[in-house]
Amino acid sequence: MSTTFEKLVEHLLEYSIRTGEFTLKSGRTSTWFCDAKQTACRPEGILLIAEAALKVIPEDVTAIGGLTAGADPVAFGIAAVAATKGRQLHSFSIRKDSKDHGVQGRLAGSLHPGDKVVICEDTVTRGTSPLEAAQVVRDLGADPVMILPVVDRGGTCGPLASKAGIKFQPLVTAPDLGFPYEGP
Repeated sequence: MSTTFEKLVEHLLEYSIRTGEFTLKSGRTSTWFCDAKQTACRPEGILLIAEAALKVIPEDVTAIGGLTAGADPVAFGIAAVAATKGRQLHSFSIRKDSKDHGVQGRLAGSLHPGDKVVICEDTVTRGTSPLEAAQVVRDLGADPVMILPVVDRGGTCGPLASKAGIKFQPLVTAPDLGFPYEGP
């Protein structure tokens, strides 16, 4: 029987990894692309992600979220699965821009001052998105204690997170998928 990690790697390879010529968000080109949302948005995929994540998320964590789009299915899926196991995690999104009407600001969802927070992301290459989310979380009075991407394809977010005083815990790395890191 395969472990959760092995099943997650297999799922990512089947649904989320593409090879060819790709232009990354940074403008660089790559021969492979990871769209981990293809795993996070499938029921069996998010269950694997949540199972793996809940094994490494510290017990004192009270909230999970990150920048909208990349973090949303991961945060909401992990929080929902956690609830079925009796573990309560607030979930939230950080908007890319501040909203000037209705409930204003960059926060959407449930985050409270003093929360211990996991910043999640589907895929990180450079690490700018989760670190931006971590700063917004700090500005809102909560404490980002871990950055948890489904896939670390760049190998550079860990040192940046460490410099910011945040633990970095990817579920899967580029080498786990058979590719080299492609940091900046």
